[in-house]
Amino acid sequence: MMGGAAVRVGLLGLLLPCVATAPTNKDWDIYSFHINSTVTSRYATTVITSRVANRINQSQEIEFHVKIPKNAFISKFRMTIEGKTYDGVVKQKEEAQQQYTQAVSRGQSAGIVSSVGRTLEEFKTSVTVAALSKVTFELTYEELLKRRLGKYELLIHARPMQPVADFKIDVYIKEYPGVNILEIKGGLSTKELANAISKTQTSTEAWVHFYPSKAQQSQCDSCGEEGLNGDLVIVYDVHRKKSIGDLKKSDGYFVHHFAPSDLPRIPKNVVFVIDQSGSMYGRKIQQTREALLKILGDLAEDDHFGLITFDSSVFPWKEELLLANQKNLEAAKMFVQNIRDRGATDINAAVLRGTDMLNRHLREGTASLLILLTDGDPTTGETNLENIHKNIKEAIDKKFPLYCLGFGMDVNFEFLEKMALENNGVGRRIYEDSDAALQLQGFYEEVATPLLTDVQMVYLGGANLTQTNFSQYYNGSEIVVAGQITDNNIEEFTAEVIAISKSNKVTYSETIPTEEPITARSDSNLQRLWAYLTVKQLLDKEVQLSGSEKETVKKEILDLCLKYGFVTPLTSMVVTKPQGEESQVAHKPKEGKKPTGSGQAFMVPSQRKFSHDSLPSRPKNTRLYGGAGHIGKYAPVRGPYFSALPSRPKNTRLYGGAGHIGKYAPVGGPYFSDIRQLLDGNLPTHSTKMTTTTVSPLIRFLLPAEGQALPLCYDIPVALSLRLLKDPNNDFSMNGQLGKSDSAGYQKIVVHYRSDQHIDFDTTGITFNNGQNATYFSWSLNINIEKDSVSLIIRDKEMDVTMGSTRVIIMLYERDGNVFLWPVLRQRPTGDNISGIMARPPVVYEEVQGTTIKLKIQDKEVDVSRASTVDLSVRSAPTVTCWLTPLQSALQGELADFTVSQL
Repeated sequence: MMGGAAVRVGLLGLLLPCVATAPTNKDWDIYSFHINSTVTSRYATTVITSRVANRINQSQEIEFHVKIPKNAFISKFRMTIEGKTYDGVVKQKEEAQQQYTQAVSRGQSAGIVSSVGRTLEEFKTSVTVAALSKVTFELTYEELLKRRLGKYELLIHARPMQPVADFKIDVYIKEYPGVNILEIKGGLSTKELANAISKTQTSTEAWVHFYPSKAQQSQCDSCGEEGLNGDLVIVYDVHRKKSIGDLKKSDGYFVHHFAPSDLPRIPKNVVFVIDQSGSMYGRKIQQTREALLKILGDLAEDDHFGLITFDSSVFPWKEELLLANQKNLEAAKMFVQNIRDRGATDINAAVLRGTDMLNRHLREGTASLLILLTDGDPTTGETNLENIHKNIKEAIDKKFPLYCLGFGMDVNFEFLEKMALENNGVGRRIYEDSDAALQLQGFYEEVATPLLTDVQMVYLGGANLTQTNFSQYYNGSEIVVAGQITDNNIEEFTAEVIAISKSNKVTYSETIPTEEPITARSDSNLQRLWAYLTVKQLLDKEVQLSGSEKETVKKEILDLCLKYGFVTPLTSMVVTKPQGEESQVAHKPKEGKKPTGSGQAFMVPSQRKFSHDSLPSRPKNTRLYGGAGHIGKYAPVRGPYFSALPSRPKNTRLYGGAGHIGKYAPVGGPYFSDIRQLLDGNLPTHSTKMTTTTVSPLIRFLLPAEGQALPLCYDIPVALSLRLLKDPNNDFSMNGQLGKSDSAGYQKIVVHYRSDQHIDFDTTGITFNNGQNATYFSWSLNINIEKDSVSLIIRDKEMDVTMGSTRVIIMLYERDGNVFLWPVLRQRPTGDNISGIMARPPVVYEEVQGTTIKLKIQDKEVDVSRASTVDLSVRSAPTVTCWLTPLQSALQGELADFTVSQL
């Protein structure tokens, strides 16, 4: 990479300065930023074009950072530098990953460049721009807008970290049925910014323009001197003159939008299966009660309903479904108000009980649905996930849909999603936030009014169709089918819909002429809509399959993605750059993977990123050493860089922070009690004299953030003994011994409960001491022990431990030649005085606008830098982005507060 100042400019709707050398805004200038979105047949293609100038007489690294809707596929990215264009190339994920891994192994920052947020995903890359030169970034993404509660929403996110002279958002909507509703919402439509919005509408077209002046770009609720920060949401619907809906054909492809509203409501039979296990404590259970009370109030008088709560046992409110009359609803609300968190989680038994209630209450002319809400994994009863899927699928037998709502970020969302998809439902994540109750209510509103059941879509002359059978159709939603018309000889194309409305069979039909022979296969908008919808539905299908069937579907997905340039969970975009710079790889994560910055506190090994500008190429047989935020140095592996250290005195340990002189100190001695003094290099004069500067390896820990996309991260030296969790109220504690390298995790973990129960974990096995009795378990076993308030489950090299109100999972990892342990907190103990690294709740912070990156934590501004690491709290171990923060600021304490002298 070319030398010069290292400036990062992130585009979140625009550019964010993230600097290594504190330049001023005059160093770079976003002189033009345009977002152009075109929507036809509810299919939106959005192009973001940003032009940035390097204003100084030396090269700078510019980072392009954009947030796009989670439902969208990136389909094109290009950079133009000094008249030359560099296009991103979509490849099979494994091929792109190999390119990324090779770059990382050379010590280069080729980072995976996407992560998941609540409704948005991030795309970012960077390039070095020569002195006084310009770069143009252009990103294209595509999405099919989904109709919810009678409206479509086009979400555009913008966050410029400086006012932009030429800032424009242009939206063009073309809908042949006619635009019915057109509204503008979001933070960018409030206050003075409302005056920067103009909209025009004809019978079939609509235009929205957002052209804020520089002055206006600091005048929204979340805006300031650094410019815009918020969403622009275009809300619209179309006229529905025909019950058959909107049928459109072009260039050998068709799309059918079906959303009749002139139908009677079908009474429903609904059973709510609610997790009340201990992990639902606090705000989760409170918000669940709040949402259920509102939902019960919205039931129609001819609906029938049931309530089931569960922990390690199943508690139906009533054994039968009851009519939603006032008397029954008042009694149900009393039941809901008394739901309390406790115990383990038996999902299998609870869902089977709900299924049995519905199977015994199937009534002609009604629609049945089962809704599960849980925040955890099955921990008691049947815990084998495949067996649970099999049991539920056989019990439901396609008679009604199952909707699975996963509460929070610790839930096994892939397990819930597969269970829902196998039973004609959907999985939905409920985010653990202040509006969780509204999220639950919002989901219920989407399925509250069934209008049709057993919907079949038939197309005479159609081929390669997307999904054509649907168990239910709800008011305010929409069924979309796309396909190809491959027969050149047919003169007419016929669409027919057959369904059940209450107890009556209804049929809708429409025939349109094919007009001209179908020979052209142009890359039309309808063709891309068909490809997008096909890929989306095949990805859902792939989740449900295994073996050769799964591989066949994956190949079909891959072929379409490579043809149409879609970045999906099976493909990645290799971002090509000028010669001499590493390509980067953009992955699209699955919803089931844990987004950054949510859930309980977890810890991961560090993967440090350095500026290439300050490093020479790595010599053979050397390794890069250095703390986060410091200049790294290369030294021979096992060579004189370490041999220069004197031998370690007996009963001492080597300590050192980033950029500090390593020093030996007695284990458990007077210096151990003041680790901050030790890491700062302020040891008494009688400490061992060192002749070589060294840096102790560090392990990076993650701390989730509440209401923010990025978690915090901080570094701790290896080999320390740490207090992981201590609950004096319930006589529970857990300590861990870190390994001796930054990729070795924990080598030993000890759990103490009450005075007579202890569990010792190491990489070879597990010893459970219960009073005078000791039992040894191998990691390869599968066991399930439950006695009193203790539950121990071993499966797939994980031990799930529940002791009282605390639940932790200890995972055994084998990665890169290292075998180590990793703890994950699933259920935080209740009560006060909880301490330890894993006890820290999600942190609340604010980003401080400025030329250097600062966060405000506990009313104090802290310098941070963007870093990345691996999240080992889930088996897939995704790479996540985080704000690298001093330990004291992240934990609101000193390192000595979290260390122990013995496990």
